[in-house]
Amino acid sequence: MNVTGRLPGISAFMRIRNGEAFLEATIRSHISYFDEIVAVHNQCTDRSVEILESLQAEFGEEKLRVIHYTDRVYPPGSTGHIETPGDSPNSLVNYYNFSLAATRYQVATKLDDDHLAIGQATKEATDSIRMLGSAFNEMHCFSGPNLLLNENGDLSVPLDDSISGGGDIGFFPVSEETYFTHDRRFERFHRGNLPRKFVGFLYWHLKYLKPDHGFGNYELDQNPNSRYAKRLKTVESDRASTLRVAELQRSVSPSVWRRFKAIVSTKDRLQNARDAAILSSFADVSITEAVKASANWDLVTS
Repeated sequence: MNVTGRLPGISAFMRIRNGEAFLEATIRSHISYFDEIVAVHNQCTDRSVEILESLQAEFGEEKLRVIHYTDRVYPPGSTGHIETPGDSPNSLVNYYNFSLAATRYQVATKLDDDHLAIGQATKEATDSIRMLGSAFNEMHCFSGPNLLLNENGDLSVPLDDSISGGGDIGFFPVSEETYFTHDRRFERFHRGNLPRKFVGFLYWHLKYLKPDHGFGNYELDQNPNSRYAKRLKTVESDRASTLRVAELQRSVSPSVWRRFKAIVSTKDRLQNARDAAILSSFADVSITEAVKASANWDLVTS
């Protein structure tokens, strides 16, 4: 991780496979808040590489660093992922660690190619980290509501999967103790002894707005028993969603059991804090109005 040679500042690292739908919007909405974005692409057959090269020519090679990870990577949920050790070049875990190790700054965060930045909240979060400097010794976790088009074509949030990010994504000081490990289901982030705290809703998650609802990279035709095959069926068949922020707040209000678990579980405590922050993060308006008021939606529609 070259911990001692890292520069003061914040890196975002991306792993990209066929992310053309929202890749440009993601990078444009985030790039001003980071010292660099490291975009690592793999097995792309769409326009992702073309988009990255165009944006790199615009922003410069130091601000947007584009890297090709050449090995075949097994997707999460696949038999290949389950059976492949985390240190194999074909492992999703190795791909993630390669991307993290390519960053150059002291603080890093994972950035997906379908995150539309909530600008003011992202600015406040990154400004806070810069002010802390070397005193930054936590993982500042953040989340984003999942967006879905309902049956009428309106922006909404699915009731069965409302929020992306439950303590697994955030800003952290890079050290020898921060890396990804293998789980049969997916990659798992090892944060060492860093305590976690929730710092806000920093993005709108656009995954379910993709033509394939964001499941095209899971190779489900070869892995019909993947947990993601079941998830896709749920997304396609169950369009129960909310159109307003207040209803979203009510739908994620923690149960008595989750409030009890939070007494001993730091993850439940963090998720309770996350869900309680919805109405303080967004006005009680429609989801469409909330998106347009907090993010540059024109980047998506242009």
